[in-house]
Amino acid sequence: MSDMTGKRGTPTEPRTPTEPGATGETAPVAARSLLPPGESDRLGERLHHAVAGFVDAPRASVEEADRVLEEIAARFADAVAHRRRTLRTSWQEADKDRGTPSTDTEQLRLALRDYRELADRLMRL
Repeated sequence: MSDMTGKRGTPTEPRTPTEPGATGETAPVAARSLLPPGESDRLGERLHHAVAGFVDAPRASVEEADRVLEEIAARFADAVAHRRRTLRTSWQEADKDRGTPSTDTEQLRLALRDYRELADRLMRL
């Protein structure tokens, strides 16, 4: 059994971090996007069309690129807020039956790992 703590006693990530999916399956976190694949594709296509139309309509292309970026930023903000609520619920309401937050160390370690993982992903954007 390997030691699960890194520098200063903080939990370390497993070699292939996973995150539960909507169907109960797990997927490598590094391979997952914060946006659903269809939405990412749709936004990418809109940006591609804006770039492709630059020669014929430069101002309209830049305005469309601005709208696409605004939508991407809003979708990311929504996705991060949703993920944060999910994380918070995982450790604050874990023992709601007894009316107190869970103090299970393993559950708190996993929550901390997930917070760090999400923060790391955001800082790499």
